[in-house]
Amino acid sequence: MNPRTPPVLHRALRVFAFGALFFSEIPTRAMQAAPAVSGSLETILQTSLAGYTSAAAGVGARGTRMASWEPTAPSAPTQNRLVLIAGMDEPVPKAVPQNAAAPSTLAALQFLQWWTTPDAASARALWQVVILPAAYPEGPKTEPPVFPPLKGFFNHPTDVESRSLWRWSAMSAPDLVVDLRISERPARAANALAKTLFPDASDAAAPELVAALGTGTPSGLPPVPALRLEDRPEHVQETLRTLVSKPIPHSALRTALEKRAARDPLAIARALAARYPAAPGMSYIPALAWTGALRVSRLTGDPVFRDKAVAQMQGFLTGEKPAIGATPNLPSLAGHLAFSDWAQAEGRSDAGALALSAAQRLLPSADAPNTVPHGSRWTDDLFMACAVLARAANATGDSQYADAAERILISYAKRLQRPDGIFVHVESSPFAWGRGNGFAAFGLMEALTHLPPNRPERAALLEIFRKQMQGLLAHQSPDGSWRQVIDEPGAYREFTATAMLTTALARGIRLGWIERETFLPAVERGWRAVSVRIAEDASLVDVCTGTGAKKDCDLSYYLQREALFGADDRGGAMALTAALEILELRGP
Repeated sequence: MNPRTPPVLHRALRVFAFGALFFSEIPTRAMQAAPAVSGSLETILQTSLAGYTSAAAGVGARGTRMASWEPTAPSAPTQNRLVLIAGMDEPVPKAVPQNAAAPSTLAALQFLQWWTTPDAASARALWQVVILPAAYPEGPKTEPPVFPPLKGFFNHPTDVESRSLWRWSAMSAPDLVVDLRISERPARAANALAKTLFPDASDAAAPELVAALGTGTPSGLPPVPALRLEDRPEHVQETLRTLVSKPIPHSALRTALEKRAARDPLAIARALAARYPAAPGMSYIPALAWTGALRVSRLTGDPVFRDKAVAQMQGFLTGEKPAIGATPNLPSLAGHLAFSDWAQAEGRSDAGALALSAAQRLLPSADAPNTVPHGSRWTDDLFMACAVLARAANATGDSQYADAAERILISYAKRLQRPDGIFVHVESSPFAWGRGNGFAAFGLMEALTHLPPNRPERAALLEIFRKQMQGLLAHQSPDGSWRQVIDEPGAYREFTATAMLTTALARGIRLGWIERETFLPAVERGWRAVSVRIAEDASLVDVCTGTGAKKDCDLSYYLQREALFGADDRGGAMALTAALEILELRGP
């Protein structure tokens, strides 16, 4: 993949051009009853369809996007949701070029075009359809994919697509998943749940996707009915239309996701505060969880959350544990933000003094007035330094801390913020890492929250913040999340970026920095994307592992960063911050 050319569907377009020719030679009565697939895949995916957006479920090993069509809103309670996956047909015969499209891809696109016509109005009232027309856009695999994939999210060396299929299909909240294939031998294979819907189907066998979806899906979610539908080209459209002509019971998977989305933010905050941090230390990660726990106790009147946080912080306050090592590092200095919040909430002068000692070490030198001491010149610096400096300015009234925070934010924005408002992670690797944008948003958010409102550079900071928030709107995925690489539609939908950017947007609305009417829909969609990825035991889905900036790396460095699944202190802290901000935004 060319590191300076975002992956487009140039490979897929060649594939689909041949596939369209091959498929158009087959006379079908289904094609006579529906509009033919016209134009390139790229053209089709850029077509405006009411209520739908073109997106991607992932990328292949070489960076080709797994293009998808997805609704822009959750299903109505009265609707079913179908996830239709095509492109997993058997490899084409040797006589056919190996870059030829799977015939099922053309069938899925033809169904999509019919779906948007007036003829499909009654079906649309009953169903939403999510379509992934080319599950393997880089061509068939030499070995059949194995489901469920247990490792390699989303960095498997040869079959990253199966990881994306597994996560994307489940998190799309389906009532039914259909694996569509073209075959001269019509057949149906269903998992146990789908057998009640399709009693004539054979039993789906492991390790295929349909069978695996019947055994359970990510984050402790229930299984979902799934059907492998194989049919002749002339019968596919009729079969699919019949399938969406009547409702079915909602799946346990969809019900579970809807239940997660309906939880009160405070209930989610309580679960997160009870579990995180599991590994307390002096770092920004436990600090966000500690300050969130203090807030949860104030909101609920339950001291258990505060007591846990105080017990974990106490050793640093007494000196039993070193708060600042012999060689300070920025994440540990950032951890002092919780001590500042503790001091403000409970009048703890000793905690305030400890926080101030960290702020003093973050004051830039006269030789480098715009550079964060102990920093990296990454977007990470903006949050880790300015969250502490802004609190010190607020606590002491000393302008040197405010001056430093403003200079850092403005100078870093000049280097790292693009004209569209999005931040790149670092100049030497100019890619829009998701959590890197979260760090930039948090740095601006904390400065605007804690610095005095009459500061001379406040207007400049507001402009940087507003520019970023506006830019983010164009890159929110259909389910409300933001991605591991903000502007790469095929990058995986990443938990911390979504939590952090939702938090910044929510606070911006609450404190009047951005317009409610413009940004509130993005906040509500973002919070839904966060909440459905938090299990009842506070396990999480797809938290990007710790990420530095690799000099002169290409885009794959970020696309292939491991996505953690389960318990994670970093993701838990970010989600707790988001839950509390949503709670405040919604009010009593």
